[in-house]
Amino acid sequence: MTTANTLPALKSAAWVAGSFAAAGAGAFAYGSLIERNLFGIRTETVPVLPAGSKPLRVLHLSDIHYVPGQARKTRWLRSLADLEPDLVVNTGDNLSHLDAIPPLLESLKPLMRFPGVFVPGSNDYYAPVLKSPFTYFTSPSKLRKDPQKIPYGQMFSAFGNAGWLDLTNRNQSMVLGGLRLDFSGVDDPHLKRDRYAGFPAGSSSSGNARHLRIGVAHAPYQRVLDYFSDGGAKLILAGHTHGGQVCIPGYGALVSNCDLPTWRAKGLTDWEHNGRTVPLNVSAGIGTSRFAPVRFACRPEAVLLTLTPPAG
Repeated sequence: MTTANTLPALKSAAWVAGSFAAAGAGAFAYGSLIERNLFGIRTETVPVLPAGSKPLRVLHLSDIHYVPGQARKTRWLRSLADLEPDLVVNTGDNLSHLDAIPPLLESLKPLMRFPGVFVPGSNDYYAPVLKSPFTYFTSPSKLRKDPQKIPYGQMFSAFGNAGWLDLTNRNQSMVLGGLRLDFSGVDDPHLKRDRYAGFPAGSSSSGNARHLRIGVAHAPYQRVLDYFSDGGAKLILAGHTHGGQVCIPGYGALVSNCDLPTWRAKGLTDWEHNGRTVPLNVSAGIGTSRFAPVRFACRPEAVLLTLTPPAG
């Protein structure tokens, strides 16, 4: 039985519940309609080059999760060529639809005239699936037993034909501006497909030439970061986390979707292992799964890193 004294309390509780619901709906609308399309460029300066080297501009792309019809994303991706990077590093999860490869390649075409390297993520191999978004906040996502395969060979071939180096469980070298870049890359650690190949050995005297070792992975699992660190990497680039995708303002990411601490889910930090300290750049990514098209307090980004020699 409801008494006169309980009516104000019930009305107050209803008002509070309604306010939370309205705020939640507003946040979701903002995240799905506005913030996920607020593409930006994060800039970082990383003093890792050998003394006497010229600065090197590296454009780090990750987690594009392209879906046909994303006109705003297409225009922004094409505009990134205006940055004229010395090197493009693509850390995977380019796709979010079975039919996305042709329009994705058209979007990246202006950037593919620059030197580049790439590694795949799980959504380069398999299409995303519809599932409850709340599972993202309970444990790292897992691949379903019967995933729908994407014809990724077409994309990999196009990257290779443009001169981008495939670092899928491989090591490769390239020379830019008189500096030798030694890369080590792995297949997607989230799928446990990573097989560390070490860094290029080169000739007996190659260690005397100016060079830089860079580790490249899609998902920044700690075991992989340790591989690269032990191998002498001076820089590690990864994506996968989406920066947490839905973050709390003033706090940050709730999850990283791997075993990386959440405070490292995006940005430039130092990875420490066995007495070595290596700059680690984790991109917050450009897109989202087409089944969870929302970002909150975590804008999509590409990252432009300017590599320089140490000051002094």
